[in-house]
Amino acid sequence: MKTIPTLLSLAFLAGCGAGNSEIEDAEAFSGIADDETVSLAGTEPFWSVEVEGDEAIFSSPENLEGTSFPVERFAGLNGISFSGRLEGESFDAMVTPGDCSDGMSDRTYPYTVTISWGADQLVGCGYTDRQPFSGPEMP
Repeated sequence: MKTIPTLLSLAFLAGCGAGNSEIEDAEAFSGIADDETVSLAGTEPFWSVEVEGDEAIFSSPENLEGTSFPVERFAGLNGISFSGRLEGESFDAMVTPGDCSDGMSDRTYPYTVTISWGADQLVGCGYTDRQPFSGPEMP
C-alpha cells in the first residue's frame, strides 16, 4: 500500500518539471549591453535615474544633484532590472523593450520603466547612450 503513494509522489514531481525546459532553454535579455549608460525618467512626479555600471544616480526637483547608490543588474527574459537600496528603502527598476512616451514631449523612447521604491511605484521611459530616444532635444 505504501507503493501507490510513493509512485504518485514521483509522478507528481516528474510532472512539475515538464514545462520548465522552455524556461531553462530561454536566453537572458541582451538588448542592453553591460557597458551602456541607461537613462530612465518619469513625470508626475518628475524623477530621473542614470545607471552607469554598478552605480545609479536618482534625481528629482527636490534633489537636483541626485543621490548616488550601488545597484546590481539582472537580465531577465524580457528586459533588465537594477536593484539596490536608496535612502534606506529597497529600489528595483525594471526596464523592458517597447515604445514609450513621457506624455509631455514629442519623444519616443525604446524602453518602458517601472520602479518600485519602498512603498512607492514610479513609471516612465528609458533609453541608452547607444539606443537614444527619437524626437526633439530639450530646449
